[in-house]
Amino acid sequence: MAALTDDPRFAATTFVVIDFEGLTPAGRPAEPIEVAALALRPRSGQLVEIGRFESLMRPPADVPVTARDVQLKGITQRMLTSAAPAAEVMAQLEARLTTPPYRLVAHHASTEAGIIARQAEHCPVLAATPLLDTLRLAKAIVPVLGSYGLDNLLGHYCIPKPAGRHRAMPDVEVTAQVLIRLLNDGCGAGRWSTLLELDMAAGLRPIQLPPAAAAEQGALF
Repeated sequence: MAALTDDPRFAATTFVVIDFEGLTPAGRPAEPIEVAALALRPRSGQLVEIGRFESLMRPPADVPVTARDVQLKGITQRMLTSAAPAAEVMAQLEARLTTPPYRLVAHHASTEAGIIARQAEHCPVLAATPLLDTLRLAKAIVPVLGSYGLDNLLGHYCIPKPAGRHRAMPDVEVTAQVLIRLLNDGCGAGRWSTLLELDMAAGLRPIQLPPAAAAEQGALF
């Protein structure tokens, strides 16, 4: 990763690996019920952790946790009853952002971008932050895989699947490991040596919702 850390823009950036767990009510966008974020900063040629955040979120009263949600995520309705709503949690996460500039990092980052866009009123810095998609990075540097799901990448890199897979923080931790491996492999192959090249390969601009749509989403919380 040394080539990347020689790039002043990359070296000055805090990379925030983020993941949401959500519910998917029929006819509505996903409702987040958990978020985790892991902040990484380039130091001495490596990405090192400088902070983390995780929290459950109480969904709207008309969006129940189903038996399938419990089976897949291990998050029950009772666990969410005393949690703060998404608006409050996203504001708390926003308040932790004290080392700009940022890049958000996620696997299949458009999902995270959509959830953040619907919470933009409560986390304007996050909502304006560009993203890097580890799925797109993997397609650029590991073309032999038939599928680029997170589990496939964990298998490719011999990264153990974490206990609590499909909970936000375990998923963030292994996504961070995948990110580091992809960055190293891309540097070794001469695929990228600057933040601009990473953005070209796997960058995603923040999603901007029309004001009416944003207001409608905000009214749910």
